[in-house]
Amino acid sequence: MPQPTLAKPAVLMVILVIAVIGGWEIYLRNKGIAISYDDGPPLWSHYRAMVYEPTDKATVFIGSSRIKFDLDNDTWQKITGKQAIQLAEVGMSPMPVLEDLGNDPKFKGRLVVDVTEGLFFSDEPMVTKVVDRYVAYYHKETPTQKASFQLNHVLESKFVFLDKDFLSLNAQLDELKIPDRKGVFQEPDFPMEFERTDFDRQDKMTPSFVADTNLQKRVQNIWVYLIGLSQQGPRPPVDPVPGIIQAAKDAVDKIRSRGGDVIFTRTPSSGPFRDGEMHAFSRATFWDRLLAATHCRGIYYADYPAMAHFVCPEWSHLTPHDAVLYTQALISQLPASFVRQ
Repeated sequence: MPQPTLAKPAVLMVILVIAVIGGWEIYLRNKGIAISYDDGPPLWSHYRAMVYEPTDKATVFIGSSRIKFDLDNDTWQKITGKQAIQLAEVGMSPMPVLEDLGNDPKFKGRLVVDVTEGLFFSDEPMVTKVVDRYVAYYHKETPTQKASFQLNHVLESKFVFLDKDFLSLNAQLDELKIPDRKGVFQEPDFPMEFERTDFDRQDKMTPSFVADTNLQKRVQNIWVYLIGLSQQGPRPPVDPVPGIIQAAKDAVDKIRSRGGDVIFTRTPSSGPFRDGEMHAFSRATFWDRLLAATHCRGIYYADYPAMAHFVCPEWSHLTPHDAVLYTQALISQLPASFVRQ
């Protein structure tokens, strides 16, 4: 009598796994969830490696989340014929990236630095830890890691369920509302509809977020919470602003010495968020000092009618529709060397 084999159970298990994954994927797509890429060190490093493109082929952008939402990459490329190399990172200061590019003898391109004052002028480790890790990863990235990134890209471009930030098991567990323990800080959860990431690292609000004032209110409440949390901490014993401005000047000088150029921008904010920023970070004390020290041109949204009228639905970022208009207005104000081939 023939002995039973494991072949049939193994085949059934494979079929079951495929059916479960396929059903989950179909369910997510029927809910209108779009593909979003893992915006971690490998994707960031992929674009960091592109900064050596000739200046007639690419312009580099660094900053915090606002420039990731507000710069529409398709519009930029359509009008300028150049690629927008997006190296900004959500919730982080761009200073580590600015200094990394300043110290890179091969970088001599055009750089746009977007300034969110509360992040840019802070020396708290929490506003640089992620980009510090990204920069370190880029400089130590192995051939195996690069190959893994290319494979992941192929898979991520096909399957919604591979969204690590919102649809992984860990992300699903994070949705469980467990009270914080004493001395433990749990970052607030942003709704998935607020942020979907394209492969070019542009972040976009979903149509449902743009239409849903309840979702917008949820994010507004997160901003209120985070701002209040930041105000509870002790003031630094030494004012960090002069040191940050000096570090920015040093990096800009190095880039210019190699034939590159740098421009600073300030993207729109609205409502109580904007009011708080205007109160805490006066233009004369922060923005004007930065431009004077670095001898850079600055494009401050409030100075231009084509940019000043935007309303951010959750006070801090533009909708995809307004990002197109903002990008058009920004292109009209940038020097020819940044926008023309």
